[in-house]
Amino acid sequence: MNVEKIYGDLPILETERLILRKVTLEDIQDMYLYGSDEEVSKYVTWNTLETISDTKGFVEFVLNKYENKQVSPWGIECKENGKFIATIDFVWWQPNNKTAEIGYVISKDYWRKGLTSEVAKEIIKFGFEKMDLVRIQARCDVENIGSARVMEKAGMSFEGIIRKGIFVKGMHRDLKMYSILKEEFNYSNETRT
Repeated sequence: MNVEKIYGDLPILETERLILRKVTLEDIQDMYLYGSDEEVSKYVTWNTLETISDTKGFVEFVLNKYENKQVSPWGIECKENGKFIATIDFVWWQPNNKTAEIGYVISKDYWRKGLTSEVAKEIIKFGFEKMDLVRIQARCDVENIGSARVMEKAGMSFEGIIRKGIFVKGMHRDLKMYSILKEEFNYSNETRT
């Protein structure tokens, strides 16, 4: 499977309550609002956004990825109010192994509403149907209960703890590993209908 073919023009995806689309320069203010919240950035690998300029730099980095047809994030827009509230993406993809990992971050104003698991299910579906994946995984800090719950609600299975699995913000952190296989995804979809 070819990265450029999939990401040459990032497709718009939709769920019941959300639109997954390219990030734009118009999203800088909304992204800054959630990215500058220390609770939102507590368990992610990047530092809390301190300025609009930091946010603009990240958005320009994403726009460059789109332009160069590289794996890049979807921005998440709430259908109800048109607000940019989050990003989600495949943080890495190994086409030869048919495996990938997802990552996401969402505004605290939209926590505990099932939106993140809703969008995670959509890109898991995209990964299996359009990227020919057989395994999709996700990891979270062992203390990040909300993210672990998202993975469970998206149909992923807990595999175990990766001890000192990442060095971030000056310290080694333990991670929970979750995954879903293509056959599990297909089975779970059939049982829901």
